Amino acid sequence: MKEVSFTTLYSKEEVAKRVEELGKQISSDFNGQQLVVVGVLKGAFVFLADLVRAIKLPLQIEFIGISSYEGTTSTGEVRITSDLYKEIKGKNILLVEDIVDTGRTIDFLIDTLKVREPKSIKICSLLSKPEVHAMKNGLDYIGFEIFDEFVIGYGLDLDGSYRELPYLAKVTQHK
Repeated sequence: MKEVSFTTLYSKEEVAKRVEELGKQISSDFNGQQLVVVGVLKGAFVFLADLVRAIKLPLQIEFIGISSYEGTTSTGEVRITSDLYKEIKGKNILLVEDIVDTGRTIDFLIDTLKVREPKSIKICSLLSKPEVHAMKNGLDYIGFEIFDEFVIGYGLDLDGSYRELPYLAKVTQHK
């Protein structure tokens, strides 16, 4: 078994407070309009579950599976592993990500979804690493901005583990 050490970045309470704030802002911005919330699997599932409870709008939930990492390293290639089930043409889309590093995955997803002719696409990410962004699209809602470090917990994993942590933690050692 690999040795892993980590330190807390944001407590369970800090994360819950920020998710509630994001839900209020999204609810205000969409002003009663229906929303299709699209969670990016697997990392965003915990964040999405809490976020949709904080959004006070009529909504539907969809998921899209994306793969671009092996362990702690990006492969540089983005591919869809599971597609949406429902049509999104003419609908307001809120794309929910766990973390945005370079933004290549976001750009890929936006390009993929725009072809399907939604009314609008907004992006909400729990975490953002602005110092490594290399994307053409901006983020509309950000939970926390962090440095370029590997983060686990609250749905984010390290080789499939640690998603269950109720807080966000920075990996300080991984052997």
